[in-house]
Amino acid sequence: MNSNWQIMVASSDLENRRSLVSILDRQGIGTFCASNVSQCREILDQQDVGLVFCDRSFADGDYRDVLSAAANRKPGAKARVVLLSGIADREQYRRAKEQGVFEVISVACRPTDVEWMVIQARRDEQRRAGSLLPSAAAIMHGRSRGASA
Repeated sequence: MNSNWQIMVASSDLENRRSLVSILDRQGIGTFCASNVSQCREILDQQDVGLVFCDRSFADGDYRDVLSAAANRKPGAKARVVLLSGIADREQYRRAKEQGVFEVISVACRPTDVEWMVIQARRDEQRRAGSLLPSAAAIMHGRSRGASA
């Protein structure tokens, strides 16, 4: 697993960005912020982003544009996109998953929701790479299975 793996918070809402970045900072996870699709594309082109927390829409596009940019990176560099949604709608969830969204969570998410998405994205990355899966605690604390505390 790449130790430089980072997360992008893509939201046009300043408070949402601050909230998510604060949660991720407490976990010692590096983050990039974007407030529109153009910034998302630029960051995805230049950085090793493994996970994107993404608003539904932006002034210059929507989450599908971010999904496309995340999928069209160099081979093996796929970023997983977590859609931040203000509504709990089963049909919206189904459509988003069919379009390639990794997961859908509430825009007013709890720290444990964010942490769980990070764990799941890292596990997905490791599964795809064929490496062993460390425990959830090890992922959050930067240790691999079998490492001493």
